[in-house]
Amino acid sequence: MADEAVCIGTGPEVKNSYLLMDDVLDIAKSTGAQAIHPGYGFLSENADFVKKLENHDGNLKFIGPKSRAIEIMGSKSESKILMDAAGVPVVPGYNGSDQSELLLFEEACNIGFPCLIKAVSGGGGKGMRIVLKKEDFYDALQSCKREATNSFGDSAVIIERYLAAPRHVEVQVFGDEHGNAVYLHERDCSVQRRHQKVLEEAPAPGLSQSLRERMGEVAVRAARAVDYVGAGTVEFLLEDGTEDFFFCEMNTR
Repeated sequence: MADEAVCIGTGPEVKNSYLLMDDVLDIAKSTGAQAIHPGYGFLSENADFVKKLENHDGNLKFIGPKSRAIEIMGSKSESKILMDAAGVPVVPGYNGSDQSELLLFEEACNIGFPCLIKAVSGGGGKGMRIVLKKEDFYDALQSCKREATNSFGDSAVIIERYLAAPRHVEVQVFGDEHGNAVYLHERDCSVQRRHQKVLEEAPAPGLSQSLRERMGEVAVRAARAVDYVGAGTVEFLLEDGTEDFFFCEMNTR
């Protein structure tokens, strides 16, 4: 049904094509488009691009959430603070703005080892280090900060209690522009390599009906906390052998 194609930019490199916000907007206007869906990746989770559409003069919609939801859920520290305030269980840890190495070390000692250092702006398994004992903390912190700076342009980190053998269970949610939200069940993504998902299984095996419903309800609570619009995925860490689960992150696409 897509019977019209328009060239974006000057070359195949994403920096010269799919990441050119103004070019995408100009093409949308010139072709009479009413909405933009920028795929998965590229501009799909770029809050600045969504703001351009929100401030656009014409009737041009972004197929996805509002810029505020993308900004909050794109920050591991800010999202955890908001989720905690909304009654969504989060992994115990440090999410503060003070990034001095001594304070981070003291917070890690308070949390206990093993702990996990995570880049605030991280994703795709980058900017994560497991620290088994306190003697290794500073080396792991510096390594994590270097990778975070190179990958995301942001060296800030959070520290969490490390869950040794959690299951990774995520819930699909949908929200509308009237404050309503629903969940459409869950999938297990525990089979991973280097924190990247290899297999997804739906429904997640071995979950009781009460746990399945509770995770879905908490996922909806998370979506409503950021006034979520469109499709998204709320990810949880489920402690294996228990029914205790914690908010991990939300993919705003």
